[in-house]
Order: sequence, then C-alpha cells, then structure tokens
Amino acid sequence: MERHDRAALADWIPAAFLSGAYQQLYEACSLSFREQLSLEEFGTFASQFHQGVKTYQARPASIVPWGGALRIVWVDESGQKGLSTAISQSGEILGLRLTHLSSFPETDEALSKGTYRLPFTGEWFTYWGGTNELVNYHYAYPSQRYAFDFLVMKNGQTYLGDPKHNESYFAFGQPILAPASGTVLKVSNAVADNEPGIVNEAYAAGNFVEIDHGNGEYSLLAHLRCGSVTVQTGDSVLQGQLIGQCGNSGNSNEPHLHMQVSDSSDLLLARSVRIRFAGIDRIEQGDTVRG
Repeated sequence: MERHDRAALADWIPAAFLSGAYQQLYEACSLSFREQLSLEEFGTFASQFHQGVKTYQARPASIVPWGGALRIVWVDESGQKGLSTAISQSGEILGLRLTHLSSFPETDEALSKGTYRLPFTGEWFTYWGGTNELVNYHYAYPSQRYAFDFLVMKNGQTYLGDPKHNESYFAFGQPILAPASGTVLKVSNAVADNEPGIVNEAYAAGNFVEIDHGNGEYSLLAHLRCGSVTVQTGDSVLQGQLIGQCGNSGNSNEPHLHMQVSDSSDLLLARSVRIRFAGIDRIEQGDTVRG
C-alpha cells in the first residue's frame, strides 16, 4: 500500500479489517499509535469487535484542521458499530478507532417544531454534526445531542498566518445571525477570547445568545467574540438579525460557532432537538453549508 495514495488507503482500511489483515493495518499506523498498544492487543480487540460485521458504509470525509489530515468514518450495516481513522497528508494512518455506537432512532427522526436558518452567511464547514458520536461528539449527551460546531475552512485550513492568533482564523469576527425570530432570553458578552489551543472550561459556552422562539424551543449560539454581542435580554429579534460575531470564548480551542436547539431554557436539564433547517434535509460532519 503506497502511503501517499490516501484514497486507495481509505478504501483498503475497512476491507483489511473485514478480512482480518490486522498485522498489515497495525504496521501501516504511526509509531505513536503503535506505542500505545501492542500488535497482540490490537488484533485481539479488532477480531472480537468485527464478529458479525459484514459491510461498512463510509461517511463523508472531512479535513481535520491543524495539519490537513483526512478523517473518515464508517458505520456497519447494523448502525451499531463504527470505525474512524485519520490519514496524514503523506499517507500515514495516524490512528484507528473502533467503537460501539449508541442509537436514539426516535429522536433522530423527530425534527424541531420551528424551522431555522443557518446563523451565518457564506460557506462554513461542519466540524461536528450528525447522529452518532463518531461524527458528532455531542451525541453522547442528551442536553446537546443534536448540536453543531461550524467553522470556516479554505483549502483544507481554518487559518492563514500565526495559528496562535484568533485573527488568523477565517471564522473569527464573522457575523452571527438569529436562526429564527424570538425573544432574547440570556446573553453573555464579557468572557475573554482564548488563545487558540487553550480552553476555558469555567465558562463552557463562553459568550452566547439564547433565544426563546415561543414554541417551546430555545436556540443557543455560543463561543461568540468578547464584546461583540449586539442584543440584550428581553430584546425581540427577527430571523437573520445580527446578534454578534464568531469568537473563541469558553470551551473552545479555535474560533468556531456552536449551535443547538433545546426543549427547555434550562440547558443543563433540557433535551437537544434535531434542527429543521430551511431547505436542507440533513447536515453531518464534513458537509460544507452555505447560509
């Protein structure tokens, strides 16, 4: 297997697992991955995991920032087992993950009562989003199960210049818009933006706007730029109205936007709702969307 041929390598990986070629897979992985577990451990787990798996369906590939690695996710025919990998630009397998997937089909298929627009203009990249935890790490948590993280990517990179400066990131300072009309319920506007690579877990949402849409649904737009929020608690907002700018505040390691819709204003106790977007059927990790 030629390491520089990422497409061929991506096709080979699930076939190799299904055929039991565990040693070849292990040897194709990076040294750092192999230092974490032995060939015997890898082969034993992979063999047990793949009992009963007949096929894998690939999900859309996505480019992982900080190096341009190609990340691919596969889900088996039952939807209960998943495989993911990241392949470097030079064609090295950086890591392999095998996981049993949770499934919540009842809420996966139930859409929000309201119809929402994307809260930005131009092209944005879906970094996290979808209905399993390999494509959307939020999925494991009921309060944010159907949340999205969006950022701006150009030529496989999210920034140009010094990656330690927020201003280098294409998403930073981009206008964020109300996804639907409603009343502003809560705002935060004074949390400092992080230096990229450092997170602020004390204020997880960072600067945010929460909107009551009057139908038992509440949207949250989080990680906004410090001082950029243009609305106050109690304000009426119209769909598409400017509410702030994309930032890097809170539990965020680079400028991006977190968006979710919930069934309660108490976001810790609320249940996340799968968003009905105007004119868009489904958004998953790896999708480029235009607002």
